Amino acid sequence: MPDTPTPRPPTRLILPRWIAPVEPDSVVLTDHAVVVRDGRIEAVLPAAEAVRRHADAETVHLPGHLLIPGLVNLHTHAAMSLLRGAADDLPLARWLNERIWPLEAGLVSDAFVHDGTVLACREMLRGGITTFNDMYFFPEATARAALSMGMRARVGIIVVDFPSAYGSGPADYLAKGLRLRDALRHEPTIGFTLAPHAPYTVSDDGLREVSKLSAELQLPVHVHVHETAQEIAEHEARHGVRPLERLARLGLLGPDLIAVHAVHLSDAEMRLLAAHGASVAHCPHSNLKLGSGIAPIARLLDAGVNVGIGTDGSASNNRLDLLLEARTASLLAKGTSGDAAAFGAHAALHAATLGGARALGLGDEIGSITPGKWADLVAIDLSDADLQPVHDPVSQLLFAAGREQVTDVWIAGKPVVTRRQMVDERALCTVSEVLGRYAVWHNRLGKIVPEAA
Repeated sequence: MPDTPTPRPPTRLILPRWIAPVEPDSVVLTDHAVVVRDGRIEAVLPAAEAVRRHADAETVHLPGHLLIPGLVNLHTHAAMSLLRGAADDLPLARWLNERIWPLEAGLVSDAFVHDGTVLACREMLRGGITTFNDMYFFPEATARAALSMGMRARVGIIVVDFPSAYGSGPADYLAKGLRLRDALRHEPTIGFTLAPHAPYTVSDDGLREVSKLSAELQLPVHVHVHETAQEIAEHEARHGVRPLERLARLGLLGPDLIAVHAVHLSDAEMRLLAAHGASVAHCPHSNLKLGSGIAPIARLLDAGVNVGIGTDGSASNNRLDLLLEARTASLLAKGTSGDAAAFGAHAALHAATLGGARALGLGDEIGSITPGKWADLVAIDLSDADLQPVHDPVSQLLFAAGREQVTDVWIAGKPVVTRRQMVDERALCTVSEVLGRYAVWHNRLGKIVPEAA
């Protein structure tokens, strides 16, 4: 009989001090290992057993680290990293009308979106974000940048009633976005959402078309909803109903809906979101910075709504830092509810990982350290003296550590950050090229809106 072929060794054996798998909830494993083969998690085992079974594996020792799933940024406008600080200390209506839309009219192009997204990807990766859900013009440039940086992305097919440098209106935006989706259908790290900007910028006809396409193509719908009290009042005056009710009437309220911000909700609206299986993308820093309010996250969770966390764009936040967002989200939930147990560290980590993955329809592929899922992993060093003692590593991560403690990041088992440094040569070259052009964008920005420079 022929010899039985020897199984090839796993791609990698990762040995941290702690693992927070996220599934099951609130579990922390000590002295366990993650076995990675062909980009996926093959097993999670006690460390001694893993080493014995896989003696020939490439081994990564992380003796003072916590290993978590890759963070999922459920809402951002990555290209707006080039507008960081250009519209600070303004409420949303003035922020949009007086700064952002004039700047976008004068700046936005394929090159602008590519360069801004590259810089955003670098920042996100170094902070442990492995997947981002984007909404912006020139989505092909967003996808190209994400591919060059080795990052997992869900790219929004933008829909908005007004023309831009990217397209003439909703039909044009949708046609271009769907062609892009077809062109990139074989890229494993790139997927798509339908991204109508907001109920106040998209007509009934546009929203109906989005609803129809979402059902036909099984694409999530990613839309700003109930961000400010002013927005809701103006919408009621124009349409006779609140925005969420209009979305429901037009067939958009369902498990594919990602309601971004969702700051001003009635109890009935929270129950409606839960009953239809919709998700909320909570962006606490952007909501605070624009004076929009504080989303009722504790009540949304009590109602059974799936919650993920987003950074929004750098123009309304200034940091693409999901760990800081999760900390702020937890503290706000406690402060507004009067319940110190509300949205605790483990729940916040769940929202920043599996909650976002589920909202994007990726819950079976990423978001937890579970055998069979892609090995999107992040190692955080908790060994620094400033972080001692460590009673609960997840609480330490949320309330004491931060993105500066992220040392290693893997996407589909491939190292993208090692010892706090980007490692992919293509990504490094791309970032270098973009930084060489940064002054050009800054100079153009100052000529369009001098106060923003």
